[in-house]
Amino acid sequence: MYQSKDRNYDVIFLGSSRVNNHFVPEIFNNKGYKTFNFGITRSRLKESALMLKLMVERNYKIKNLILQVDLNINTNDHSEAIRSLFMPYLHFSKTIRDHYKSIPEYNKLLYIPFYRYMNYDARIGFQEMFNAAIHKKTNALDNDGFYPLPKNKSKLIPADLSKYYPKRNKAYEEIRAICQKNNIHLIAITTPICINTINRDYFNHIQSVYPEIHNFEDAVVDDKYFSTCGHMNKDGAVEFTKIVFNAFFKPKTAP
Repeated sequence: MYQSKDRNYDVIFLGSSRVNNHFVPEIFNNKGYKTFNFGITRSRLKESALMLKLMVERNYKIKNLILQVDLNINTNDHSEAIRSLFMPYLHFSKTIRDHYKSIPEYNKLLYIPFYRYMNYDARIGFQEMFNAAIHKKTNALDNDGFYPLPKNKSKLIPADLSKYYPKRNKAYEEIRAICQKNNIHLIAITTPICINTINRDYFNHIQSVYPEIHNFEDAVVDDKYFSTCGHMNKDGAVEFTKIVFNAFFKPKTAP
């Protein structure tokens, strides 16, 4: 994404692994929509906001953004693992600098030579820096960004959401404002979780904070569609993507 510009998309997906593993762009593409899954495992809404800012900076034309807003609404903090992916570009991108200007270690990251590489060495060491510099191909572009998970061969372990409660999220509100300013149709949704999840009522409370978020956490519930309690397998992702498409879109091309 950082190396590209002037892209045109009918639909993009942003969010964590609950996007990366859950949305199959091929289903949208076969219906006549140009689509890409920009979900990043372990990312939070703060990183999704930065991704969207960089797309706007690079003159991406985006008609629809499907954004995962469910478990990631619980924190206004960043993901340390995913923040590291932006660090090699800190000196080259004002957007990235502005996004991280308020963090305590900002001056060290920006002004101390190689500090960011020492700080995030396990994630952006020399090999990773070199591969990025030569634009080495990775599997990130396979399946238009979708990463399928295998079927689960054992009993699912229920997720426990009893300690979580939805609250207002600055990054989500920033994404919402960016979409409004750039005429991007934002579709914020929750994504499926296994039926035995403890405190599934959590999802009902999300709409009390943000009524515009669409509930899809129970769109797919059969255990056969899940790899873990919080992540669907490939079959589940296909089923879910079809449900979301039919809920918000109509085919542009004949089947």
